[in-house]
Amino acid sequence: MPIDPDQAIGAALPERAFRWDTSDVLLYHLALGAGTDPVDPRELRYAYEADLQVLPTFGVIAPTLRLTEPPRVSLPGVEIDLAAVLHGSQEITVPGPLPTAGSAVARGRIVDVQDKGSAAVIVQETEVVDAAGTLLWTARSSIFARGEGGFGGHRGSAARVPAPDRSPDAELLTPTLPQQALWYRLCGDRNPLHADPAFAARAGFDRPILHGLCTYGMVCKAVVDGLLDGDAAKVGTFSARFAGVVVPGETLRTRVWDTGEQLVLATSVAGTDTPVLADAVLARR
Repeated sequence: MPIDPDQAIGAALPERAFRWDTSDVLLYHLALGAGTDPVDPRELRYAYEADLQVLPTFGVIAPTLRLTEPPRVSLPGVEIDLAAVLHGSQEITVPGPLPTAGSAVARGRIVDVQDKGSAAVIVQETEVVDAAGTLLWTARSSIFARGEGGFGGHRGSAARVPAPDRSPDAELLTPTLPQQALWYRLCGDRNPLHADPAFAARAGFDRPILHGLCTYGMVCKAVVDGLLDGDAAKVGTFSARFAGVVVPGETLRTRVWDTGEQLVLATSVAGTDTPVLADAVLARR
């Protein structure tokens, strides 16, 4: 059916109750490449439960980490073919360190539907609270649906975060592995775009690509390790726009500018400078 912005905008999404434990956190970190040096105390804080910390980006996937079916883009006023969809942007804000285990409820809503002409952008916000009603994190995301524009909605605007006009304060190289997407899909994203060559071809790609949220998590970890003393609790907010795709096996190159109030990031594929994450900001907590 065509997109109906009047029905979609403001619509509440079904509440999702979920739980997680240390094994889920460990799997997520390992899927991001943690533990490369298995005797490094800082790596073991991601890969061993004795002194486990949780990357804030875990909150993005926690509500769906036990799903084993390919996702469907079926929302109030929105029905979209999965092959037409790419992740557009992602943001997470955490008021404090995430628990290594717990249970929570996610309450989401559609906050905007934008008509870009040749495509549609659907923006969602989610609040996650524990059993006592304490806010654990908030997330905001958008999906980009090719060929789904032209329904008469407003175009919307795009927030841009220009990098400072100077050399970056740091440059981080993060290799991905050929099997990275096959590991990461075990964290609850079974979109065949990341595993099935035939499906990837139908979506317009030469081969399966890495999950945008895997790139998002890997870059967050790289910045935590490289500029925040390996302390994930120092992250308050991490936001980024997905500007390109990564083929598993490629290396990420992240340039970082420290403005004092926040870290501005730009991630590309090393050796090609193909943009991957743009308008990315990590705010300290």
